[in-house]
Amino acid sequence: MYFGDSAENKNLIKRLESAVKSGRISHAYIFEGSGCVDKESFAVSFAKGILCPENRGDNCGACGICHKIDSGNHEDIVHIEARGGSIKDADITELQEKLKSKPFGDRHIAVIRDCDTMTLRAQNRLLKTLEEPPGDSVLILLSENMENLTQTIRSRCVKYRINHFGSEGYDFMMDKAEKVAGMVFEGRPFYELKKEAEDVSESAEEASAFLDGLQVVFRNMLTDGIGGISKYRDSDLVRNIYAVEAARRQIKSGVSRAYAIKDLLIKIGG
Repeated sequence: MYFGDSAENKNLIKRLESAVKSGRISHAYIFEGSGCVDKESFAVSFAKGILCPENRGDNCGACGICHKIDSGNHEDIVHIEARGGSIKDADITELQEKLKSKPFGDRHIAVIRDCDTMTLRAQNRLLKTLEEPPGDSVLILLSENMENLTQTIRSRCVKYRINHFGSEGYDFMMDKAEKVAGMVFEGRPFYELKKEAEDVSESAEEASAFLDGLQVVFRNMLTDGIGGISKYRDSDLVRNIYAVEAARRQIKSGVSRAYAIKDLLIKIGG
């Protein structure tokens, strides 16, 4: 499978391959990972492992089905993504209609990008499909933060975290995020936060890594109860986690990275 040579995801790869080979494929999965992780390629490779007739679990990469999947025109794979910043009720309705049709091969596979941008109405509609999946359909939901999905959606999916792999730039931004979060906790003023984070919006990958890092640090602080041992309260940590998510949504909707991150620093440094 894709990322098969990545030590960070090796155990996940083995579990997915084993599920396919043994016929224990779930009807729905959530793959969560940072915006820097190519979750869609991971999902498509998983689909190849399911549909390839020559090498179930992995894929042969040479048969007609593998070639169709690689070229993006396999009839049984449906792709859904956010339009205008979110996945809406009409998008899920369209998906449901496609899943009702008879597949050309063994089953339909739906890959839903940015699933954590689904409106509540869209999530409620998708829930019906998760409760009564048509045929042997497999739904793969790709998320940066599955906490944005309702608990009823999460509970009906097998959930996996795709780990980051192979980028010094990513690790640098994670370290910078940890430093900025520490400065926020210390009550340092906005202009100091801005100076420390002045280069984090230079690329989409770096901005995503920075936001991912902030969210991880604030969550860990909340889990460890740090907000309860200082003037920095748990409610402040929760506010910051939501502020990071709001910045991520702003960027996805077309707001400039620099503006979104500046706005974030103002909110968490307030």
